[in-house]
Amino acid sequence: MPQPPPPLAQVTAAEISRIAGVTRATVSNWRRRHDDFPAPSGGTDSSPLYDLEEVRAWLASRGQHTAATPSGELRTTLRLREQAGAGASDLLVLVLAAARRPAEDLTRLLALPDADLVKQANDAAAGVADVVPDTEPVRFTAPDTAVLRALLLCVRDESAQTALGVLAERELEDSAASGAYRTPAPLADLLARLVPGSPARVLDPACGSGTLLTAAAARGARELYGQDSLPVQARRTAVGLTLTAGEGTDVTVRTGDSLRADAFPDLTADAVLCNPPYGDRDWGHDELAYDSRWAYGFPPRAESELAWVQHALAHLEPGGHAVLLLPPATASRSSGRRIRAELIRSGALRAVAALPPGAAIPLHIGLQVWVLQRPEPTRPAYQSVLFVDTAGEPSAPGRGGSRSGSVDWARVTEQILSAWTAYSADPDGFEARAGVARAVSVVDLLDEVVDVTPARHVRASQADIDPQDLAREAAAAREGLAAAVRTVTDLVGTASWDAAGASAREWRTATVADLARGGALKVLRAVPVSPRAMAAEAEDAEAGAGGGERPPVLTGGDIARGTGPTGQALDVQAEQMPEIAAGDVLVRNLISGTGPVARVAGEAEAGALLGAGVHLFRPDPARLDPWFLLGFLSSEANLAGASTGSSSLHLSPGRLRVPLLPLEEQRRYGEAFRHVEALREQARRARDLAEETARLVSRGLTGGQLVPEPAGDHPRPPHSQSPVPAPEGKRKKS
Repeated sequence: MPQPPPPLAQVTAAEISRIAGVTRATVSNWRRRHDDFPAPSGGTDSSPLYDLEEVRAWLASRGQHTAATPSGELRTTLRLREQAGAGASDLLVLVLAAARRPAEDLTRLLALPDADLVKQANDAAAGVADVVPDTEPVRFTAPDTAVLRALLLCVRDESAQTALGVLAERELEDSAASGAYRTPAPLADLLARLVPGSPARVLDPACGSGTLLTAAAARGARELYGQDSLPVQARRTAVGLTLTAGEGTDVTVRTGDSLRADAFPDLTADAVLCNPPYGDRDWGHDELAYDSRWAYGFPPRAESELAWVQHALAHLEPGGHAVLLLPPATASRSSGRRIRAELIRSGALRAVAALPPGAAIPLHIGLQVWVLQRPEPTRPAYQSVLFVDTAGEPSAPGRGGSRSGSVDWARVTEQILSAWTAYSADPDGFEARAGVARAVSVVDLLDEVVDVTPARHVRASQADIDPQDLAREAAAAREGLAAAVRTVTDLVGTASWDAAGASAREWRTATVADLARGGALKVLRAVPVSPRAMAAEAEDAEAGAGGGERPPVLTGGDIARGTGPTGQALDVQAEQMPEIAAGDVLVRNLISGTGPVARVAGEAEAGALLGAGVHLFRPDPARLDPWFLLGFLSSEANLAGASTGSSSLHLSPGRLRVPLLPLEEQRRYGEAFRHVEALREQARRARDLAEETARLVSRGLTGGQLVPEPAGDHPRPPHSQSPVPAPEGKRKKS
């Protein structure tokens, strides 16, 4: 019986750019400009796939030989291997085996015939299989030869760490399906530095990809223990730590559920670092009711995080520290109140620090760092808990509008570490830092809710705010408000609008669709990109390949907030995003909500890319004035007639209508609309400054930093002289 033909080896445009050693934009140009460029052999219109051999032949015909790096070639072969239904986890141990051989041995292996190479790879993998006991044995076959050669070449010519990083890109990091999320390196470093001294023995009972244990090794730990329920994560951690930890470091990693099947029941470590799973109701509540680890109370079913807290404490030497990353609900849920009270009463809970949103997945909430210490029998319990609040810290400059990676880690780390270091040295003498850190006594914490949310305690310390500083801040806000009000007054005073006559003016109008057909304007919008194409391009971004610095993206949120372009895009998205030019009229697609709906692009927006939630109207300057167009496109009646939906109104741009007026008359209207927009912008600024001034003054009055002026120094505001009008017929005569 004839065998079916093997599946085509297909590559994305991003992989072509790696093979050819060019940018992603260059591949796009080839596709558009050369009729003989290979036609897609699969995929979709927005994310096509190309036959690898056809691409290589086309590149060779043009003298464009492969310039892919060994790591780029490894990525390509892994992608092709995935098309055949195989993953990358079995290659992890081979990285370790290859790293232990000299470069000459790897060169010799690369020269072997396919069958011999497969046999040697299987023998090498078996030799390091004990790095993670009880995992499935690794077996390679003939179809794996291409990826085996690419892996060995990458280890030889770049490094084992590079090869491991490429394999990790194809594995379970940041996977919603598995719940496996990588702890960012700056956060892992912060957690490791919160452990005093230099702990020699460190455990991570939910080690994931091993970031926390890597940070501990960098701080001097020499015995590293990890456990994870996902075999691929345990294997990756074991290989990564073995490669990076260096001589004299013992690495022990096991597979399994740490709560249900603790792989280290007799281990007591100097420190425990952990970023455990959140919100897991199936953590073993029913079968673990009488477990000896619950020294502070049996965790309710909804309190899996408090089970991990006690698991960590149970594995510590007396006086040892545990640092865990936890969701904010753990600090306040009523079901965990009794356990929190016992942790505080015993002195086990030493500090809670709130992180800003975006510090780690889930990015939309501010996670918390809990620092715990196993009580020492001979030492009295601590009488206070340190709270640090960095949740309101601004993003690092120059990071765009993306939440991910936008945390100013240098500032957050300094705020938390400096407070913790000072508190650890002298808990009783710790001086509160206004709005940032405060030590709260155990007596004050043990109320009916036992809420250990940092904001609840740090922001409550208004008495710590310096009165002079607050008075100066309030005065500066008041001066800014006065200046903004003067600007609004000036704008109002320099404009006049005359009545049109006895009745409203009427004019002929045309729809935007008609104007576009007639060439008076163009309507542009970013083309949606498939998730598959974005995932392929994300690999390039992670590897540092592709088109280099990308222009910022103007989003609908930028228009609503009145900011410049803050969005970011991958190259595969940028290809589908028009470039904004000065004079373009930009209108949000989602017109419901607060804030401006439209703007005319100026120099600040020119060169930025158009975000997916924005419509771009590019007028012919010889036929349409942009400010005239803005005024009529963004009118309430026009938007209402061209939108669909109920609670969320989405714009249908072709249905918008524009008056047909001579260009000179359009410019008159345009100047008026320009003036109106300036008035709106200054009014918004004055409103924001009024809110800020009122907030500061109210905060100072209620906190005791500010006092009211003596009676009679200033007249009362008009509205306060008679707050309630007298009933009709009983008003006093003037």
